[in-house]
Amino acid sequence: MVAEWVFSIVDKLGEIGVGLLILLENLIPPIPSEAILPLAGFRARTGALNVWLVWPAATLGSVLGALALYGIGAWLGYDRLRTLAGKRWFFITSQKDLDRGEKIFTRHGGKMVLFGRCVPLIRSVVSIPAGIDRMPLPRFLLLTAIGSGVWNAIFIALGWILGDNWDRVQGWLGPVSYVVLGLVVVGLIWLAVRKMRERSGKQTSAGVP
Repeated sequence: MVAEWVFSIVDKLGEIGVGLLILLENLIPPIPSEAILPLAGFRARTGALNVWLVWPAATLGSVLGALALYGIGAWLGYDRLRTLAGKRWFFITSQKDLDRGEKIFTRHGGKMVLFGRCVPLIRSVVSIPAGIDRMPLPRFLLLTAIGSGVWNAIFIALGWILGDNWDRVQGWLGPVSYVVLGLVVVGLIWLAVRKMRERSGKQTSAGVP
């Protein structure tokens, strides 16, 4: 179903369609780049697309999508997020964990953005903490372009090499995506439980029944 939709857009819009799909993939992670890019490589092999235009179009789409998420993070901001983290209903993180995460990102944010662009699911959301931390925009764009460029080149090349079997790539990477998604879910649950325990400990120490 998704493959047919992707195929139709690529056939109608060509290299521009690939760039638009990759932009959407950054904003809507369930749209898989591991389906879009190998297909683009296959279509380039058949002559339907120009391989020298597909790669920059895909990379530009990645950068624009990441920039939009960076903007969301910058709009949210650290102070606003820290205020939300102090709310009882906000289960994603506590203020303590947020402060710890901010220190880690300040120290290793460049590596996280660069290598995060090559990890399914993480490649999209890593732009948000970069915006929250207000990573210098030229540095963010450069790291995003490099990481995205490598990811795009690998999967376009795989589609070119595999030819008619380009769709095997999604089958290979699918389990990895499920593992990453599982780790994200487990992490969110752990953060929620930790916050509840911290709240319970504060109430107990304050003598609240």
